Amino acid sequence: MTPAYDQDPAFALHRGGKLEVRSTVPVRDAGDLSLAYTPGVARVCTAIAETPSLADDYTWTSNVVAVITDGTAVLGLGDIGPAAAMPVMEGKALLFKEFGGVNAIPLCLACTDVDELVETVARLAPSFGGINLEDISAPRCFEIEDRLRDLLDIPVFHDDQHGTAIVVLAALRNAARLTGRTLGDLRAVVAGAGAAGVAVTRILLEAGIGDIAVADSKGLIYDGREGLNSVKQALARDTNKAGHTGSTEEALVGADVFVGLSGSTVTEQAIAAMAADSIVFALSNPTPEVLPEVAARHAAVVATGRSDFPNQINNVLAFPGVFRGALDVRATTITENMKVAAANALAAVVGDDLTAEYVIPSPFDERVAPAVTAAVAAQARADGVARKKD
Repeated sequence: MTPAYDQDPAFALHRGGKLEVRSTVPVRDAGDLSLAYTPGVARVCTAIAETPSLADDYTWTSNVVAVITDGTAVLGLGDIGPAAAMPVMEGKALLFKEFGGVNAIPLCLACTDVDELVETVARLAPSFGGINLEDISAPRCFEIEDRLRDLLDIPVFHDDQHGTAIVVLAALRNAARLTGRTLGDLRAVVAGAGAAGVAVTRILLEAGIGDIAVADSKGLIYDGREGLNSVKQALARDTNKAGHTGSTEEALVGADVFVGLSGSTVTEQAIAAMAADSIVFALSNPTPEVLPEVAARHAAVVATGRSDFPNQINNVLAFPGVFRGALDVRATTITENMKVAAANALAAVVGDDLTAEYVIPSPFDERVAPAVTAAVAAQARADGVARKKD
């Protein structure tokens, strides 16, 4: 008898999990066994003990990523714990393989203390070529990533931050090009100062945005505002040169760009008050800050995080190629330049096909991952973080 849950196609697909481990070599007879395991394996172990870098060539570590969460900020579901987070982490690992040819192992950790998380991941790190942090709540996620990047000599990448940021930058470059502007011509307002909002702001600053202001649940972040944590204090120093102190909607008057990453709502009147040829990225899921058909009455370009509207800002456009490129050159880290290079490569895939409904390619465009991979690998070499030079 089929369980009731299996009447739902999502449950039916997930039964037994979405991943398995397969061997890459045959074990057909005693000769194969003696090479794959004892005694032959001992020769490989001894060589790696003498020259640890040989592990990159003679184990799978250089092509495997750990997808790690503590289950505290899963999708839009919040703190649902590590066991409930596993279907998402399995899905992430599936996307790594399907879109980037990268092996990935989902690891859901039963600890939320920052020190414990950092120590646990650091102890696991010798088994992996990269660490993808996922669905860890802010502001803890910033410290965890920073500390792991300092501790480890392999790429550490919090996709909720940087994957989103890369795709937003790519789409915004093309939206600006479509409307005859550059990033430097634009004033942007970001609603949301969580992991994604902070990372999007940082990459847009790095790429040369004209001005950008960030709002949290209490309004615009500005220099001198009381009660800011260290992350928001840094944002206050580096953003909002125009000195806005009110609400998101007040800051949108005359603004060129709105990026929504907050789960809040924005009125049609606020979108209408933006500058001519405005750009609206309403990215909260499943309900955008403003419905795309409403925003399109006033904006030149509209994007969402949903697959049922044009211009989906989807992290799968970034992370498989970013890790593939970093692993291919055995990078020690992922630099800011590598992220910008990934965004530029992603934007270039659109090319001359650019329209208001096509400022970012589809995740199923087979050109995406190779373009991002090549750009990231080349930039890693240029930045001097690639251990493999050819």
